[in-house]
Amino acid sequence: MNNVLMRVSRSCSARIRLTWLSKSMFSKSILSKSIAVGALFISLALTRTSYAQNWPSFRGPSASGIAEGRPTPTKWDVEKGENVLWKTPIPGLAHSSPVVWGERVYVTTAISSIAKPYFRHGLFGDVDSDKDTSKHSWHVYAIDKRTGKIIWDRVACEGVPKIKRHIKSTHANSTPATDGTYVVVFFGSEGLYCYDASGKVLWKQDLGLLDSGWFYDPDYQWGMASSPIIYKNMVIIQCDVQKNSFIAAYDLKDGKRLWMTPRDEIPSWGTPTVYEGKNRAELVTNATRAVRAYDPLTGKELWKLSGNPEVTATTPIAANDLIFICNSYRPNQPIYAIKPGASGDISLKDGKTANEFVAWSFQRGGTYMPTPLVYGDYLYTCANHGVMAVYNAKTGERLYQQRIGDKGGAYSASPIAADGKIYLSSEDGDIFVVKAGPTYELLADNAMGEVMMATPAISDGMIFVRGQNTLFCIADRSAKTGAAKPAK
Repeated sequence: MNNVLMRVSRSCSARIRLTWLSKSMFSKSILSKSIAVGALFISLALTRTSYAQNWPSFRGPSASGIAEGRPTPTKWDVEKGENVLWKTPIPGLAHSSPVVWGERVYVTTAISSIAKPYFRHGLFGDVDSDKDTSKHSWHVYAIDKRTGKIIWDRVACEGVPKIKRHIKSTHANSTPATDGTYVVVFFGSEGLYCYDASGKVLWKQDLGLLDSGWFYDPDYQWGMASSPIIYKNMVIIQCDVQKNSFIAAYDLKDGKRLWMTPRDEIPSWGTPTVYEGKNRAELVTNATRAVRAYDPLTGKELWKLSGNPEVTATTPIAANDLIFICNSYRPNQPIYAIKPGASGDISLKDGKTANEFVAWSFQRGGTYMPTPLVYGDYLYTCANHGVMAVYNAKTGERLYQQRIGDKGGAYSASPIAADGKIYLSSEDGDIFVVKAGPTYELLADNAMGEVMMATPAISDGMIFVRGQNTLFCIADRSAKTGAAKPAK
């Protein structure tokens, strides 16, 4: 960044000298304009650099899953420490992803008073809830991005969880959201909290008892997973539960509720996404009864699209002027590519795969847990059993389908991309690196040595991977990331 600023500064200085040396040709007003243009260039340089460094919420900026700007590693070895800059133990049981702003990484966890709370990963269809009624403490950590040192650790609340969790779930599933000034964390029935960068709690909202579980039998409680997002001066949270589902916005500074819209929905687990269009912004949500879009400033519903399966867990994404939705559960597995700007009910008629606002769709091929990815011209999906499919994002043409690494296993984390590569994390602890593009090429299989359920984050060429017990920072040592030597 310093080199960019130096070049901009030199350019500005040259313009200023030229103005003073040519008074007969240039007036003082032109000098002022030249200085203003130079300041604008500097501002743009700072903005672009900042945008590339930050991963502010689940799946990064606008849930895109993409971070460009600096080379990311292809291969590493956790056991030997190769390209592992640091690793920091994180106690407790949590599937929330790390987020990054500036020089800070933020993560959350829920720590049980029993030594090893029950958890089961893998491919299975049990609906069982965990019966642990031990005392828990819910924590928020701020970690130094370069060294892995814990800067502060705050306990948001303590007590027996108000709602049970699924045996494959945790009491800290929701990923934090930050804009660098505020850090917002969501612990479901335990509340919505906002901290400043120093770890001071600024406000808390009790959103009531949020029972998100199996709608056929309310005795099976699975826990919340939708994550908060920050848009302008607001925190937006989607709460689809057994009764009285809603989506709401709260003032980022003081937590005051700005609007709340009831939702005719059963439990869902996806995070909302704001699509910034040419004419308006659309707050897009994924759920069982309908995909819906709202005005993010007022909560007014703009459009809806029905046709989803019974359980939805993926997050909407937007790219190339389309909004993409993937789902996979009984009885169908839809993929939708939706044009923004719609109003009213845009549901497809029987037998149709497109209409005025649905560019293309399939009723097979959608994914259950991992959110899809659009990188360049291609849509990438990852099924729970590790089959990757790639489509032309504009037309829906499927280009290939391949089992990742020719291995089996389960996948819950969502794919992410950087530097021309796709990173796919299996629950068994492997991160596969696949070359981006219309043909399959496996570049590496990196073993982390821990169960992995959370989606990694990328910043400044560094990949932050959350395992079952550890937060890892992975980076190419030959690249100039400015990272410190590995912490022991």
